[in-house]
Amino acid sequence: MHILMISDVYFPRINGVSTSIETFRQALSDAGVRTTLVAPDYPGMSPDSDDDIIRLPSRFLPMDPEDRLMRRREIDRLLPRLRQSGVDLVHVQTPFAAHYGGLALARALGVPCVASYHTYFEEYLFHYLPVLPRRWMRAAARRFSRTQCNALDAVIVPSTAMAETLTRYGVDRPLQVLPTGLPEQQFSGGDGCHFRNRYEIPKDRRLLLFVGRVAHEKNIGFLLGVVDRLRARHPDVLLLITGEGPATASLAREVQQRGLSGHVRFLGYLSRHDELHDCYRAADLFVFASRTETQGLVLLEAMALGTPVVALAEMGTRDILAPQRGCRIAPDDEAAFAGIVAELLDDRPALRALGVEATRYARSWRATEMAARLADCYRRWAPQRGAT
Repeated sequence: MHILMISDVYFPRINGVSTSIETFRQALSDAGVRTTLVAPDYPGMSPDSDDDIIRLPSRFLPMDPEDRLMRRREIDRLLPRLRQSGVDLVHVQTPFAAHYGGLALARALGVPCVASYHTYFEEYLFHYLPVLPRRWMRAAARRFSRTQCNALDAVIVPSTAMAETLTRYGVDRPLQVLPTGLPEQQFSGGDGCHFRNRYEIPKDRRLLLFVGRVAHEKNIGFLLGVVDRLRARHPDVLLLITGEGPATASLAREVQQRGLSGHVRFLGYLSRHDELHDCYRAADLFVFASRTETQGLVLLEAMALGTPVVALAEMGTRDILAPQRGCRIAPDDEAAFAGIVAELLDDRPALRALGVEATRYARSWRATEMAARLADCYRRWAPQRGAT
């Protein structure tokens, strides 16, 4: 079976969508499903080692310099090549040029078109267009999502909460709940002592970690408030913020205003396959306060390497946190969140036990199982073409 994936974002741009695509493509290959990925070219990037990745010319986005926009005419030009390669289904990963170009390719090829819904736009857009009334932006986001989803043959969502949300919007296409799994290499490696030595962090200093895009919708300011409260009980507490994004400058100013310079460090992007593993291993706790995640894959990444989680159970993170294994669910209140973190930091044996439980639980989210489920969906949606 041959699947065409198309996305407005992929590595070297690091985010949850890129990670999800990479994880599924590797696991699908092991399951005997070939995927060709169409993604933007990025300035200065090294050539891909994978011949099944097609990079298209893209243009700069002035409001979001990290991302690129593929040129629609370049997507359309792929049609003769794809006719020859025998595509069975088009899987759209993002809702911009990839959605419209991918849908047009699918219709021209006479194959089904499905999409993964990765982003909760209703709680996202107003951070970037604050001059418009929030209710207008929410209504526009719902209408946008409903229109796009109902043009497809099926929609893949990473969590139950996201399926419920799209149903409320009026999406009437089949919805398949299918989270991104963890590749096997996510459960090994990482040297926490090496990481602490490199960044001159004493081995006994209380270390909290956030990994993700440093964006307004991630609610990182809430975590700064938590650290502000924690430092009275744990004067040595340190929060590491890894990743980059449009909220970095404003958060850095807030750190200065709160007098937290000695308690918060911005590390930028870390290499996913080595240094980030070291970082996870070094942390005592992974903390997360986003209210808009469609899944929250970084929680599982932390758990897989034995780092317990304290997080809000909002939207997609509910599915991960609900069993309360390897984690603690915190209320949406800075003082209460800080109290849970402080209790765990005070109880080293309980923290270690929670870390062991976290790794065991994360194994139930392995990528091989999720990819097998996705392959079954592909065959169901394109039975005649995918039967061989």
